[in-house]
Amino acid sequence: MKQGAEPRRLTAEQKLDWLHLIRCENIGPRTFAALIQRYGDAGAALRALPDLIRQGKGRPVVMASRDAVLREWDQAERLGARLIARIEPDYPASLRAIDSPPPLIFVRGDVALLQKPMVALVGSRNASAAGLAMTERLARGLGAAGYVVVSGLARGIDACAHRASLATGAVGVLAGGLDKPYPPENLALIDQMAERGAVISEMPFGYEPRGRDFPRRNRVVSGLSLATVVVEAARRSGSLITANFAQDQGREVFAVPGSPLDPRAEGTNDLIRGGALLCASVQDIVDVVAPLAARGATRYDLLFEPDPAPYDETLWDEWDAELAPAAQPEVAPLAPPREPAQSTDDLSPHERIERLLGPAPVAVDDLARASGCSAGEIRLILQELEIEGRIERQSGDRVALIS
Repeated sequence: MKQGAEPRRLTAEQKLDWLHLIRCENIGPRTFAALIQRYGDAGAALRALPDLIRQGKGRPVVMASRDAVLREWDQAERLGARLIARIEPDYPASLRAIDSPPPLIFVRGDVALLQKPMVALVGSRNASAAGLAMTERLARGLGAAGYVVVSGLARGIDACAHRASLATGAVGVLAGGLDKPYPPENLALIDQMAERGAVISEMPFGYEPRGRDFPRRNRVVSGLSLATVVVEAARRSGSLITANFAQDQGREVFAVPGSPLDPRAEGTNDLIRGGALLCASVQDIVDVVAPLAARGATRYDLLFEPDPAPYDETLWDEWDAELAPAAQPEVAPLAPPREPAQSTDDLSPHERIERLLGPAPVAVDDLARASGCSAGEIRLILQELEIEGRIERQSGDRVALIS
């Protein structure tokens, strides 16, 4: 690898070669980078690949169809998405610096946002009203301080972070193709972000996300960001995977403390006990990330260049294969990601209010905003829950669930 290499733009034909190479089955970011190092460019690597496949070295590789690659290129153009290669100047510098970054990303929306300092806000899909209120406060505060907010476009905390930062800079990362967003109820939000922010995916068009794809999305969420803030997370939450990636990538990790009686706070409280920084306000984040943003994350010396080293037949390791998307629909889908059985839109007002409540006191106004219920509905439901002995009222027009 040559040090101090400057970014360069690829021609359309070179990008097609890059897309063709990364779409070959069982070629992930590590193998892709090694092939480019060995053969100098993607076109030469593609020409050499059939011989390597015949030699039977490493994991079995299946060549992608050039016609399929061209169809994906056309789909991206129809959707208004840009394809950005790792060595191009528009590629996010912070993402480029992680171990095995995506060689290519598709982007819908404002590409310029990817060059600004970013902070990830992630958390529970089954979020409490208090968690959503805190997320909104942090997202707005970070936007006012000049930071772009990144999240994973999931239900709950992710969607709240995106909506609260639309006016100042919102970036979402999908686990599937740009045309296969998940969950479906976020379609309108994704379209808003494509108009006012940016949506990113490294996955092929037409690719529906599966269980193993969400951790790889999480590595991009943390990789884009100077810091990752976990607002709510149970002990087995995917948000903790994002926090682990952030730690491995040398990024700061913050956690919002919660009530020890609320399972949605067990993961965040564990993070704090394990050394994560406590986040009680947006200033806690800004004080730490401002010096990092001032220094900048540009490290062009991390770009790969042709390397005369011999081809390494151990390139196709298990981890790299996990990062290489399998073809669809020929490959049977893995277990779907764990999501609530229903979105909150499918719940009755009473069920929605109960799900949003927790042991931590929450203002009734915040409960109304998070639930979408009218003030009259909320007052009636809270009265019923109080009669049942399920909640207690506290000063400042706040309520809390009795554990």
